[in-house]
Amino acid sequence: MTAQTRTDVLIVGAGPTGLALGIDLVRRGVDALVVERGDALARGSRGKGLQPRTMEVYDDLGVLDEILAAGGPYPVGMLWTDGRQTGEFPMFDPAEDGEEDSRFTGPWMVPQWRNQEILRARLEQLGGSVAFGHEPARIEQDETGVTAYFTSGGPVRARYAVAADGGRSAVRRALGIGMAGELLDPNPTLVADVRIAGLERTFWHIFPPSGEGPEFLALCPLAGTEDFQLVARFPAGTDPDLSAEGIRRLVADRTHLAAEDVTEVGWASDFRPRAALADRFREGRIFLAGDAAHVHSPAGGQGLNTSVQDAYNLGWKLGAVLSGRAPEALLDTYEEERRPVAAAMLGLSTAIHRGEARRGAKTRQLGLNYRDSSLSEETRPTPGPIRAGDRVPDLTVDGVRLHDRLRGPDWTRLELDEGIFLVRPDGYVGWAGETEEGMEKYRLRIGL
Repeated sequence: MTAQTRTDVLIVGAGPTGLALGIDLVRRGVDALVVERGDALARGSRGKGLQPRTMEVYDDLGVLDEILAAGGPYPVGMLWTDGRQTGEFPMFDPAEDGEEDSRFTGPWMVPQWRNQEILRARLEQLGGSVAFGHEPARIEQDETGVTAYFTSGGPVRARYAVAADGGRSAVRRALGIGMAGELLDPNPTLVADVRIAGLERTFWHIFPPSGEGPEFLALCPLAGTEDFQLVARFPAGTDPDLSAEGIRRLVADRTHLAAEDVTEVGWASDFRPRAALADRFREGRIFLAGDAAHVHSPAGGQGLNTSVQDAYNLGWKLGAVLSGRAPEALLDTYEEERRPVAAAMLGLSTAIHRGEARRGAKTRQLGLNYRDSSLSEETRPTPGPIRAGDRVPDLTVDGVRLHDRLRGPDWTRLELDEGIFLVRPDGYVGWAGETEEGMEKYRLRIGL
């Protein structure tokens, strides 16, 4: 891009959030451009867990088969003490049969780098693309659009822009949007992708600290790869050594393994777990999504999943407004719906980080709803199990899976024993009634 480029939606950041949003927009016929400051997709396993609700989203976006082929279920945890295996334990509470009416009952492990590759391939299959090497320098907006300038290359003019550029979002900071939160742990955490000889891959290996300190280490076999994800915690004030030799020494110091058992060291990084929520998710024609809007402790496995679902919520709304079918006010419901969800998921992630909650049904995100949204209209005097604002369960009715009927970028009318439903493109009930009385008025209000 050298001269000014024009597009409908500029998406800043090619992580899972930006790529998922790009897919959702392009399949709706929206001209969307994803830009990334790096020269390639980000490396590293990072957020590796996909929750059941995200798997349902990926099914609709057309990447489920590739995601299933690329990953696998989570292993059982194995505790080690003094070089001996001392106990197995589940990493997640299992779902009960039929508990949440989904074909997915637990998290699916796919390293984030592979997740992003799959999303990028789908985006390109649909005709979209990622422009690498575009670091934002400044961003301006007026009544008709947004103009973004970069440290190299020409500017981009778009009708709307979405900041999906991570927890240190340059776009959010340029907009002056605050992000309130807290440091959850002053102890730094190192995470790395490594290969280790002679370590069984059927377990998530946990090596607790030998004394009172924070120095635990864990090695999780990364499904679909030969790697392990190493996570290690250090005392406050420590600067973890991210070099290959430093990581080898770390493994030798805290496990029964020898330094030379670590045959390869790939990506490595360090961070201090924190929780933070942006003061608002919108400034005029610019929206925040993913880590740019909310930052989670990785303990709960909620950050990436909440982020992808931000994209899934925003995509259909931008598409409806840009096509002229819906009023611009529809875009106000993005923050109305997603900020409370992000706040709730932050609370859950923080509670799990502190050992105050388990990785149970709430982490699967199937029970999240928009019942309090201005888009949810329940007209039945006595609602049934499925209410306006609820996710439609993946039931089979008359031999057909409901989610097969919902697949695609449009609204769906469902008639079930308990009533008539208009289902939004993201799979949540918008309107519910005993008859069709009032449905047309709702359609006109929303812009269907």
